[in-house]
Amino acid sequence: MDRLYKPSKLSEILSKYGFRFTKSLGQNFLIDGNIVRKIADAAEISEYDNILEIGPGVGTMTEELALRAKKVVAVEIDEKLRDLHKETLDIENVKVIYGDFLELDLEKIAGEEFGDEGFKVVANLPYYVTTPIIEKLLLSKVNLISITVMVQKEVAKRLAAQPGNKDYGSLSVFINYYTDCKYKFQVPSSVFMPKPNVDSAVVNLKMKEREDLDTDFLFKIVRAAFTTRRKTLLNSFSNSGLPYSKDDIKRALELSGIDGGRRAETLSLEEFIILSVNFKSVG
Repeated sequence: MDRLYKPSKLSEILSKYGFRFTKSLGQNFLIDGNIVRKIADAAEISEYDNILEIGPGVGTMTEELALRAKKVVAVEIDEKLRDLHKETLDIENVKVIYGDFLELDLEKIAGEEFGDEGFKVVANLPYYVTTPIIEKLLLSKVNLISITVMVQKEVAKRLAAQPGNKDYGSLSVFINYYTDCKYKFQVPSSVFMPKPNVDSAVVNLKMKEREDLDTDFLFKIVRAAFTTRRKTLLNSFSNSGLPYSKDDIKRALELSGIDGGRRAETLSLEEFIILSVNFKSVG
């Protein structure tokens, strides 16, 4: 059969249903079978896996996922694709849910569709909703195994950045707390219809065991450290609005074995955790 990622097939389907791309939804459909397969490979999908796909579009990626997985539940925001999906996604192990993922009850969907079984997320995310969607996934009380997403290349670098890297920031620390994130490969703009203005990249995030910590406080400290990332930690904390005196800040840094002359981008997740614990002890 002709696969949906073939430009001729995709153009035929879009024309048949009079589909028009909605720029505000960041719609860019894959037209490269090699990239489709590489994304599925990066997600490490087997016949035993349940998949939640966010933003299936016409179903280019969904088609590949369905061939590999046990079940695919796709969440699509664009209601205009309903009739088109009756043709492209009339697949036995695929179910499409229409709605804005950020407004849907993820716990309810996971319970109804996957029961007690774990699931993996695969998504092609517009850059403007990348962080909110990933945050929702990581903070939800669901049996999530991994997230494999295609995002803007610069965002992918920030997600996977390690200490000492110029892309390393508060988002990197947040991601590293919840997952083991790997930058997989770059995706050129030429493999999309329509062609976006930026290159993309695929990252794979495997969930970690969560530590019993006050994460709200931890990330408050992390954000404060990166308030003025070019300044030293002592200066960043002092100017961040945290309710600590300069002496308290020095004491917390000293207890943590961290030089106040360092910059936030040099601290590991473990150092931020120790620092958050010691800030509480001096407060």
